[in-house]
Amino acid sequence: MTNASDTPSEPQYGPASAALAPRYSGVRTFARCPHVSDLAGADVAVVGVPFDTGTSYRPGPRFGPDGIRAGSQLLRPYHPPLDIDVFGTLSVVDAGDLAVTSGNAARTLEQIAQGVEAILRAGVVPLVLGGDHTIVLGELRGHAAVHGPMGLILLDAHADTWDAYFGEPYAHGTPLWHAVKEGVLDPHRSLLAGMRGSLYGPHNLGDARAMGFEVLTTEELRATAPADFARLVAERLGGGPAFLSFDIDVLDPAFAPATGTPEVCGLLPHEAIAFVRSLVDVPFTGFDVVEVSPPYDNASQTTAMLAANVAYELLAIEAKRRAS
Repeated sequence: MTNASDTPSEPQYGPASAALAPRYSGVRTFARCPHVSDLAGADVAVVGVPFDTGTSYRPGPRFGPDGIRAGSQLLRPYHPPLDIDVFGTLSVVDAGDLAVTSGNAARTLEQIAQGVEAILRAGVVPLVLGGDHTIVLGELRGHAAVHGPMGLILLDAHADTWDAYFGEPYAHGTPLWHAVKEGVLDPHRSLLAGMRGSLYGPHNLGDARAMGFEVLTTEELRATAPADFARLVAERLGGGPAFLSFDIDVLDPAFAPATGTPEVCGLLPHEAIAFVRSLVDVPFTGFDVVEVSPPYDNASQTTAMLAANVAYELLAIEAKRRAS
């Protein structure tokens, strides 16, 4: 005889049924999950950070959270390759946007850190929709306040390890340098993958390696099977707390044109998603998808849809890991 307490409970939160109302109706949230401010009963909180003051070339990632939410409306619960009902396993909410201060990166990073820390202390995994990549410094501060120095798995065309840009300390090319110097990021437990494009000199990637990061260029990443990538990640992280950051510019601009600093010869969508899926056993404390700039997207919202599906893949690996 089975006791009621032995029966798995249904997730408290999930998308509205598309059988009851069209997907284009209602208030726009990520994957049509409910918007809540009280995180009780949530496993994952999707939050936006509409900030792009740190952008160096194309503006517009401040509209990224809205664009990704728009691109997420066709997402469905069941993930066939991982054989997991994502929203039947995880209680997922859209918690809206964190507070930001346009034009003030230092203040915004403080606000992000406070917001992310509050989500984590509520026992909830944050999935952040950016925003330019400056915001990852605030995220890492929030995670480190709860878990200690973080290991980072980064999929990105750029290493983001400069100390300053245009003489400013906080920009989308500098967050990892500051995160290491502040002690919130452990470079010896971090892997930066997907780097490509022209550089100012060999020091651009050499400096990242000298700081202790392991760096894989796009060519090296392509030559690595997803299963081998997963083993490399596990060895690198060493079982410590880990964060995954996905910059949409790791994808080739033929598929994701709407980003601030596009670089040709990037990953194909199925390649990037295969690398994400390979990390299904890693207990990440949080995720982000950044650098989506909707003003540069095409009429089909290709970049926004890809970003939304990457975010869904991150939810899927979290769901699969919990269900295992």
